Amino acid sequence: MAEIRFAGYGGQGIIRSGIIAGKAASIHDNKHATMSQSFGPEARGGACSSQLVISDSKVLYPYITNSDVLVAMSQAGYDKFEPEISKEGMLLYDEDLVKPKPSRGKIQAHAIPATRFAEELGYKIVANVVMLGFFTAITNLVTYDSMKKALPGLVPEKALQLNLKAFDRGYTYGKELLDKKQSTKGSE
Repeated sequence: MAEIRFAGYGGQGIIRSGIIAGKAASIHDNKHATMSQSFGPEARGGACSSQLVISDSKVLYPYITNSDVLVAMSQAGYDKFEPEISKEGMLLYDEDLVKPKPSRGKIQAHAIPATRFAEELGYKIVANVVMLGFFTAITNLVTYDSMKKALPGLVPEKALQLNLKAFDRGYTYGKELLDKKQSTKGSE
């Protein structure tokens, strides 16, 4: 079982990220998943998060107690939810928007300039999908194919190709980052 929290602010697609990853896991990877969300009364710009639990068996408790993975796309989201990362959990964050403190325990931290990559693609709004690609590459909690299959119907049809490019950009960056870390580890 994996407990995942996506955190950021309204307008970044944080809730949609949880929905897409949950659909990928439950429908396309044949796992069990539950998703819940929270957001402030102000829609855009306010703090929000989505909680996703993915399991090979039925999910008996749909809420997060300790995050196995925190995906932080804002400093406020990181500050609020970093304390709930399990001691051997994982932090994925947008390096241009989040300045993490030193990791505690055995928490693995991985950074990506998701918003910058989205801007390079011409639309800042797809930063969450860049992050989903990165999440897929780093965590292996859902497969590449299932995430790509989950996008149609959950992103606007006219922007599907852009979102697929954004996903691939994040995924490629994540795979390259893991390869670098492996080669560094192997040469030690």
